[in-house]
Amino acid sequence: MASSLGEGVKSNKRWRVIPFMCCTAVQTVVQDNENSEEKSSLVDDKIESGVRYGHSNKKLGGWRTMPFIFANELCEKLAVVGFSANMVSYLTEELHLPLVKAANTLTNFGGTASLTPLLGAFIADAYAGRFWTIAVASIIYQIGMIVLTVSAVLPTLRPPSCDGKAGTMCKEASSQQLAILYMALLLTAIGSGGIRPCVVAFGADQFDEKDPKQEKKLWNFFNWYYFCMGLSILMAVTVIVYIQENVGWGWGLGIPAAAMAFSIVAFFMGMPLYRYYKPMGSPLTRLLQVIVSAFRKRHLSKPSDPSLLYHDKERDMAISPAGCLTHTNQLTFFDKAAIPHDTDRTEGATRPNPWRLCSVHQVEELKSIIRMGPIWAAGILLITASAQQNTFSLMQARTMDRHLGSSSFQIPPGSMSVFTILSLLLTITLYDRILMPIARRFTGRGRGISFLQRMGIGFFISVLATAVAGLIEVKRKSAAAHFGLLDRPKEVIPLSVFWLLPQYSLHGIAEAFMSIGHLEFFYDQSPESMRSTATALFWTSISAGSYFSTFLVSTVHKLSSQNGHQNWLPANLNRGRLEYFYWLITLLQVLNLFYYFICARYYTYKPVAVAAAATGTSDLPVHMEAAISDNESAPENGSVQMATLLPQSDRIHFLEPNRSVQ
Repeated sequence: MASSLGEGVKSNKRWRVIPFMCCTAVQTVVQDNENSEEKSSLVDDKIESGVRYGHSNKKLGGWRTMPFIFANELCEKLAVVGFSANMVSYLTEELHLPLVKAANTLTNFGGTASLTPLLGAFIADAYAGRFWTIAVASIIYQIGMIVLTVSAVLPTLRPPSCDGKAGTMCKEASSQQLAILYMALLLTAIGSGGIRPCVVAFGADQFDEKDPKQEKKLWNFFNWYYFCMGLSILMAVTVIVYIQENVGWGWGLGIPAAAMAFSIVAFFMGMPLYRYYKPMGSPLTRLLQVIVSAFRKRHLSKPSDPSLLYHDKERDMAISPAGCLTHTNQLTFFDKAAIPHDTDRTEGATRPNPWRLCSVHQVEELKSIIRMGPIWAAGILLITASAQQNTFSLMQARTMDRHLGSSSFQIPPGSMSVFTILSLLLTITLYDRILMPIARRFTGRGRGISFLQRMGIGFFISVLATAVAGLIEVKRKSAAAHFGLLDRPKEVIPLSVFWLLPQYSLHGIAEAFMSIGHLEFFYDQSPESMRSTATALFWTSISAGSYFSTFLVSTVHKLSSQNGHQNWLPANLNRGRLEYFYWLITLLQVLNLFYYFICARYYTYKPVAVAAAATGTSDLPVHMEAAISDNESAPENGSVQMATLLPQSDRIHFLEPNRSVQ
């Protein structure tokens, strides 16, 4: 594929072909739009150049920056998936850890790596900006990958090899050797915390949402981002895992480490082309200010007229230029933070103390985040269910016949997740090209179905995935008993590994609906100034799901072995009750599905007020301008009026001055 692409690329661009195959394809698709791209906005008072081009006429941003940005994310994902997809094999086969300890180590690492994006988003929004956060985090990640690779190469950093035959005791890794492993995993978790919440937002920064043509390119960016990310994961679970299983862990970890090093160089090479947005202050600080101010004024009575609450249009528009949030009659305790009082302004100060008086927009930011909380929590169990693919499902695959037909080639156990990725990519394609147009005819919505409906479908399919996994485990153990292999866990059961295909595929389909819908929900419903933080919230749900998986595995392992009962999750799965564990997760997911239905039924969408001009000269996106021109109550003569764009409608509803949305 790389060679075919290279034929059409000039020699001075040849370096972009090999690492950025999908990015080059993007450049070809949008080549017809290059002339309009040259008209992208210059550096203004809210954008600064990292190399201080300042007031020059150099154009910044656009598709020309995408190879550099995609390279960083693709190589980070290649590195993460390249060792996490098969790391349970490394921990059990190379470091000789017990299965439960290895599974908990991986889920704890995954949970930490998904929690650190909150810290990365805070640093990016408040102090460093997205570019330098990505840059420094990538270097930290690189150090972690080097340490992990060295530990796999040097014999002194791992226990002696062991064939695992009956009667042979394999020496477990020492505390010093595990300390090296944990340090490497911690460094990669910290690095991921700076990369994950910022790459998508930094890529979106390269396009001007106020320009209708640029806005179309922005949505193309999201499509290509997910597509290229899927390709990198596909490469990781096939090529990289195959190298780890058949060549060695030194090469299997060294190649992702080298790819990460190359991505850092490429990311810095794009510095002269990027658009850089100045940090506008931490959104977490603004949320805390509302809580503190509301608590201080808890004894004050809220005015009956919301127009009497404090508004700071100048400050709010600076942090949310696309539109401010309007007042809602929910969680009204926090409205007290916007009640003006004589003590709000210190003597000689031109503006009120932000820890004593907050604007309505600032209060509604906090309300929006709180309303998103129950939906956020509903996604935890799906992550818990899918986390078993890299642990127990992988160990199932290791005991089964992994040959392709009558050939000698064997599928590496860690590569089984390729079926999850393929089903994910196929589902996304079918959803975008077939399901969405059909649904649009019935619902009238531009996106076909709402993100809440899309998430609900994903939850239901995930229930089916774990239920089917339990049934397949019964089939696997039955085959082991039939061939007398119950007490020989190292022997291969003459049962095709493709029996696991349904559970892997169903998990991929569930992720295509739920996880992407979850991310879309966070992006759409979070305040404009908190979209980096919203991306971090998406990763924290993954963190919580990983930690809950650790808790669930440890609890089941402990309780099931008490009072002489048979352990559900022993090292020898042939003598365990893994199917009971899968069905326990299924039961929890059924309860979670009913919980989600209740949350979705009573969820209140955020109301956004935008300054809308009646003519086509406004800075609103095309679909918003069309909605205004079709609205009979739209203002005339180019006047500007506040309007609320409801998420489930393609029309803008104009408001009376200071009117509160119920």
